[in-house]
Amino acid sequence: MRRSFDGLMAIIRDTYQMDPYEKAVYLFCGKRKNTLKALYFDRDGFCLLSKRLDSNGRFQWPRNSSEVRQLTRQEFRWLMEGLSIEQPKAIRPVPQTTKKVF
Repeated sequence: MRRSFDGLMAIIRDTYQMDPYEKAVYLFCGKRKNTLKALYFDRDGFCLLSKRLDSNGRFQWPRNSSEVRQLTRQEFRWLMEGLSIEQPKAIRPVPQTTKKVF
């Protein structure tokens, strides 16, 4: 968790081949899984936010880079609360289907 703006941008660009200037929030987790950093571009500069869970709380974080994925807003909220992003009893949104009307 020692990296700042430039170091995190380099990870996004070089390790994951993603664009740090995209409209996205990039999350990074510490070794003990109790600290997160969030980096995002806000039209005229980068914002860097940090959150640490109190006591023995741990973020439910991917174990390796193959588990990296995009999160929905709800999954992001669960993650920020220290919950698992996989909530089996949560109501899932219905997939949008295209219906033909004649």
